[in-house]
Order: sequence, then structure tokens, then C-alpha cells
Amino acid sequence: MISLLVTILAGALIGWIASKIMGTDASMGALANIIAGIVGSAIGGLIFSGGRNFGSPGFNLGQIIVGIIGACIVIAIMKAISGRGRTVA
Repeated sequence: MISLLVTILAGALIGWIASKIMGTDASMGALANIIAGIVGSAIGGLIFSGGRNFGSPGFNLGQIIVGIIGACIVIAIMKAISGRGRTVA
């Protein structure tokens, strides 16, 4: 139960930071930030670990940075699919 709560809180923090970096904070709600943070952390972990030792226990700054990078990737994909990333001149 505690690990689920930590996962949700870490996902919210990571998703919020990534949405600030990507400039989508105003258009994303709290739930979207949490989902982007959790999914982004999983994708970032897979990319940076090369699939080895995925889901290792512990919590450190490196994992947060990897999660933010992964969440930025998820947000970029979401923007590309929804078409919100395009600006009209």
C-alpha cells in the first residue's frame, strides 16, 4: 500500500516537472501528470537500463531525472498524436 502511494506521488512530481519543461502544464490536469510521470518513468527506466535490472529497488535523484526524461518523451508523443504541438502562423 505504501509503495503504491509513493509511486503515485513520485509520478505526480515527475509528470508535473515534465509538463513544466514541455510547456503543457496549463492544459494537463493532475491525473494526466500522474499518468505521464508513471508511464514516463517506466519508459525512461527501460531506455536507460537497456532492459537490464528494470525496477530495481531504491529511490534516488538519477531515477527522478530518468523519469522526467521519459515523461517528456510521453508528453511529446501525446502532443504529436493530438496535434496540440503544432502552432499556426
